[in-house]
Amino acid sequence: MRFKQALWVAGMCAVVCTVAAAADARERGFIRQGMHEGEVLLRVGKPDHEAFVRTVRGQPEEKTWAYFPHPRDPQTLTVVTLRAGVVSAVERKIVR
Repeated sequence: MRFKQALWVAGMCAVVCTVAAAADARERGFIRQGMHEGEVLLRVGKPDHEAFVRTVRGQPEEKTWAYFPHPRDPQTLTVVTLRAGVVSAVERKIVR
């Protein structure tokens, strides 16, 4: 019986992860200035690429996150600029 329960739990985790991944791409269009870094991670997940623009001791950190095109958000590259953990700019580009 425990084996069946473990299989059921593993199956449910897989379903939840699949649904969450599908929702992530659709949520990219709702990223706005002023959102906190944690909220962006929660809504759309980890970025495909991260680059630090400025990391000077004593000053706010500035970085960019890039989300590459996804089947649910095709041909759209989303670049989010974060300053001190808050979204300062969002750029969505059509890429072909």
